[in-house]
Amino acid sequence: MEKITGKSLDAILITVAEKKNVEPADLIYYILEEKSGFLGFGASVTAEVFSMQDVEEFIETYLKNFFEGLGMDVQLELDVKSNAVNINLSAANNAIIIGRNGRSLEGLNLVLRNVINSKFKRRFNVFVDVNHYKRDRYQKLKALAQRVGKSVQRTKVDVALDPMPNDERRMIHKELSTYPNIKTKSEGSGRDRHLRIIYVGKKE
Repeated sequence: MEKITGKSLDAILITVAEKKNVEPADLIYYILEEKSGFLGFGASVTAEVFSMQDVEEFIETYLKNFFEGLGMDVQLELDVKSNAVNINLSAANNAIIIGRNGRSLEGLNLVLRNVINSKFKRRFNVFVDVNHYKRDRYQKLKALAQRVGKSVQRTKVDVALDPMPNDERRMIHKELSTYPNIKTKSEGSGRDRHLRIIYVGKKE
């Protein structure tokens, strides 16, 4: 993120936009200091300015250094739009990055989100996947949620699912949020935290 001082904010944005070959409207900025000057003379603005291109370059460099430090050769697909950062990784051994039950991938996603948000002082929705593992996993969990939800509706018997990461619990909760007569509740702590599908209609 570039820190720059100019006579006005507009002047700063024009300068940075020309340098980065983007439109001024595509820039994001934080004003750090404003000086009004005396009788209109000596006025200045200091701001931090960046573009989505800066975010992409930062992520690419960070992940390259991260995996090089682990001695891993990882291919990266990156898509940054507005506040959404989608990353797909691919390596010779994807299982190492994913970890048991996706725990390593979950940790990487958390670390990267915190690093990006801290660097650019902005909340980004970061989604890290490995060879589309999460995409396929979500499809399987969606089918599981539908199957268990219908079973709980029919039998009126609560069902506890296996422990899973926060994002997967949220996905199932969202999938079942419109199902009548049932609700989802997170139980347990740490790695044992899981969802319980609860029947809340009248039990005969």
